[in-house]
Formats: sequence, structure tokens, C-alpha cells
Amino acid sequence: MNAKQHRPRHLNRRTLAAGDWLTLEEIEYVDHAGRKRTWETSARQGRGGAVFMITKLQPSERYVLVRQYRPPMDAYVLEFPAGLVDPGEDPEQTAVRELLEETGYTGTITWLGPQALTSPGMTREGVTLAIMVVDEQAEENLHPEQTCEESEDIEVILKTAVELPAYLRKCWDSGVHLDSRLVAFFLGEGIRW
Repeated sequence: MNAKQHRPRHLNRRTLAAGDWLTLEEIEYVDHAGRKRTWETSARQGRGGAVFMITKLQPSERYVLVRQYRPPMDAYVLEFPAGLVDPGEDPEQTAVRELLEETGYTGTITWLGPQALTSPGMTREGVTLAIMVVDEQAEENLHPEQTCEESEDIEVILKTAVELPAYLRKCWDSGVHLDSRLVAFFLGEGIRW
């Protein structure tokens, strides 16, 4: 930093509105040039972040995806299974619980990442990535049954890497939105559509 730049810092945070799950806050801060500014942000109430799971069935190598209605979009979104960390829970417990609830599969975590930010220009919510595998030949995974919450409308989608380009194109063409984490992961895997 040169002499004219300052380290940005918060001065104040106040709640503008609060609902059952979210708050809208206004942050007063000093920017890099020393000017006082404000920023609006949202935050979850009483939660320790979220977890999303990139999961493959073994031995078929099919990815476990979910298609669900998302009210903010008024549309269906294709994404990886995910969920909020409940009070008293750690991200590992959340990953195993949410995969079972949303898909009916019992999985094993092979890697748990550090908490990352979902949309830092809008919220301070963190999300933890869990890489999981499901032994589809294990007794508990032969006939998976979802136990979704009443408000959840989730369809489980199983696709191999070879099937994904055509399926992702079909989703996009039919108005199903694609979650950015899903897009980034599959692009990193060399999957194009």
C-alpha cells in the first residue's frame, strides 16, 4: 500500500430487517482511500454456514446431483446436494446427514475442505466442500429413500461424466438453472457443454 491508501475497516454494523432465517444488514466502513461508505449485506441467523457434497456412486462412477425448486429464482436449479450446518453440528456431520436426507444415500467423506465464501459481495456466509463416495452395492444404498423436509422439492439425478454434457445442455435449454459451484467443478473436470 502506498501512503495514500488505508486498510479498509468496519466502523459499525446495524440490522435493517430480520426474518426467520435471514437478516439484512448495513455495514458502515472506511475504504482504502479513507472515505466513509456503507454496504448492504445479508446473513443467516443462528447457523454455522453450509456444506455441499460432490458425491460419486461406486462402482458406476455416477455423480449424485439434485434438481430443486429455488424460490428466489422461481425456477428449478441443478446443484450438488447441500445443507445448512445445524447448531451443535460440525460440517462432517452435516454432510453425511444432508446427503442421506436429500438423496437417501449413505456416503463416506474422502476429503473435507476449508470453509470458502459463497458470494462475498452479498453475504459473509461460508460453505464447506465435502468430497464423498457412496458404495452403491452396500445394503443401505440398494433402495435409497429421501427424507426431505416438507418444503423441499428435490429430484435426485445420477449421471456419469460422459452423460453430463448432453444433460447439462438439456437443463439449460429447458430453463433449469445451473449452480455456479456445479459449473465450476465440471469445467475443472474438463466437462464442456
